[in-house]
Amino acid sequence: MSSAVEAVYIFNKDNECILEHVYRSRPPAARTLLPLYQRHPKPRPSVISLPEVNPPSILLSLLHSNLLFLSTASVDVEPLFVLEFLHRIIDVFEEFIGAPLLASRIESSYDVVAQLLGEMCDAGNVCNTEPNALRDDVEISGWMDKFLGGVGLPGTPPTSLAPGGIKQQLQLNPSSSGPAIPWRRANVRHTSNELYVDILETLHVTLAPSGRPLAAIANGSIAFTSKISGVPDLLLTLSASGGKLGLEKAIELPVFHPCVRLARWKERPGELSFVPPDGKFMLAGYEVDLMPSIHDLKSWSNANLQLPVSIEVSKSLGLAGTDFEVRLAIYNTFPGAASSTSLAPRPTLGSRGSGRSTPVLGGGTSTSPTLQDLVVTIPIPDTVRSVIDLRASRGEAYFTASESVVEWRMSTKAAASPGTATLRCTVVGPLTDNDADDMVNGFHSNPVTGNYDEQEDAYQSSSTEAAKAPITSKQQQESQDPRKVQQNASLMPSSASVSFNVKGWLASGIKVDGLVIDTRRSRGLGEGVKPYKGVKYMTVSKKGIETRC
Repeated sequence: MSSAVEAVYIFNKDNECILEHVYRSRPPAARTLLPLYQRHPKPRPSVISLPEVNPPSILLSLLHSNLLFLSTASVDVEPLFVLEFLHRIIDVFEEFIGAPLLASRIESSYDVVAQLLGEMCDAGNVCNTEPNALRDDVEISGWMDKFLGGVGLPGTPPTSLAPGGIKQQLQLNPSSSGPAIPWRRANVRHTSNELYVDILETLHVTLAPSGRPLAAIANGSIAFTSKISGVPDLLLTLSASGGKLGLEKAIELPVFHPCVRLARWKERPGELSFVPPDGKFMLAGYEVDLMPSIHDLKSWSNANLQLPVSIEVSKSLGLAGTDFEVRLAIYNTFPGAASSTSLAPRPTLGSRGSGRSTPVLGGGTSTSPTLQDLVVTIPIPDTVRSVIDLRASRGEAYFTASESVVEWRMSTKAAASPGTATLRCTVVGPLTDNDADDMVNGFHSNPVTGNYDEQEDAYQSSSTEAAKAPITSKQQQESQDPRKVQQNASLMPSSASVSFNVKGWLASGIKVDGLVIDTRRSRGLGEGVKPYKGVKYMTVSKKGIETRC
């Protein structure tokens, strides 16, 4: 199986090709590939077979910031290898020409972009994708060079005019052959030495109509920021409930940056030994299975999953079955919560305390986890004309007809109180022929008298609705019209999802136990350097908790 990249194409939001870089072979032109890609309905797959082109190829695609990245392969190739290369291109472009990545920035920096693509891949073989190493090979012209070039003057003297020629230049600049550590620049210097660890977990939970979990996964990423002089050698220690076995069970399918020493991790799971790149980078990624054990599933409750919220949807309510109700249970309990911590400049972080929160060492500050940006999203069938009478016990709810979705938002203050919040809505189905003839701007036509009678129920009235006596579910079932309920069943939502973020808490229970600088293996740190260390935790759900109904 080959591991070669044939070409890279970049299209803007108007489907115009702004870059086409060919590495090897004779791949199809950009104007040929785009129609073949667009003929597939959305959401389009990342790998598409193209048997009609010559030679038959596969098309690999990636969307980022309204930009479409395409690559082709006419031989047997590992798709994940090419997709990962496209991801590396995006990361490197954002590092060199700025984030977010825009088409205008690529077009105004063609000289830098061409150098980067040439250095990252040579004749289809991926060579160097580390931003720190690319900085030594890619020449970035400053504003003065661009100004002088605009008037026809060279910004820097050519290498051939330098005294001594190329041989003497290489002797004067030994780093031109590349840094000793590919991912770290040489001669790094910082006035303030700082180390930061940011652990982010994204939830993907699916619940059955009964509330039982069908799948519960957390995808974690460990971002590391290193602003320290010299070449530091670091040791990051992770822990989880249950000790070593608990950590091995919690972290599944780990992936690491090339700087991590895998032998150390295999010998002692939870210990990451590495020489970090300069700046911010992704140190590791992992997956955590949050599903309760088989024994817990037999006596399942929301507490087994240990999530701060749970959701339930009841539909086909009301006399005609046109109402549905969403109940959101807010627990605001965060088992094993680890708050954002400022760590003292010590060799180790010390031992963890007992309880739900991690103690603050060295006089740092600690805040308890809070539920923020709480949003409930309810997709509505396209046949629904409108959703009226939205009654939320907390927060605000509104219906967006263009997207056929109901959004229920709560502020941080509204979500701070534990309890159950409810949202009840009424759906309005499509107009029938009789409705279109009889209804005119909220008035009903009386066929006997020929006059128009005002229809009181055509307008919302919160005070009238509040004055009505509450109807129990038993009374509703007895007075419901089964024919209308069955007719309106297709207007009911089939799912609902919850989005939120919690700072200072991880669903997996993973924590940072220590961050140590190995002074014996480090170089160029300077005497008495005690860097500032900080750790942050965050759990995010981007419509990640979904219940079926």
